[in-house]
Amino acid sequence: MAEHTSSSITIEAAPADVMGVIADFARYPEWTGEVKEAEVLSTDAEGHAEKVRLLLDAGAIKDDHTLAYTWNGNQVGWTLVKSQMLRTLDGSYTLADAPGGNTEVTYRLTVDVKIPMLGMIKRKAEKVIIDRALAGLKKRVESGAGEAGAGSADGAKKL
Repeated sequence: MAEHTSSSITIEAAPADVMGVIADFARYPEWTGEVKEAEVLSTDAEGHAEKVRLLLDAGAIKDDHTLAYTWNGNQVGWTLVKSQMLRTLDGSYTLADAPGGNTEVTYRLTVDVKIPMLGMIKRKAEKVIIDRALAGLKKRVESGAGEAGAGSADGAKKL
């Protein structure tokens, strides 16, 4: 079984507000840094994104990949469908109520690239990706910038 990396952060917002920002793929280029384009290719019956194409530019790693998403209450997970550089990109956001009406967000990620790379370097890359994503998500949600058009259905259908 592949190793994974995970980290958590507390965001000063309700879980629904946090999930609204996570589900609004059209706005990922505004706050994620590495995602330059996001296109929802298909949605499920509830309007959640099922397949999303992401154009990634993370310095040394540039990739155009497609992820398949599953939505289950306060958890969203994804698996890699196709990629130029990646063999595996599986992850999830899990949201839990935290004191004071806040949300604890746990991000779990497993990455495997097609080129040879030491496991230690892969784990460090995963940690950087997770830390940047959680910091960006926290900043986006707490600034209130994700409120207009947020929500799984609206965010997914904008593309």
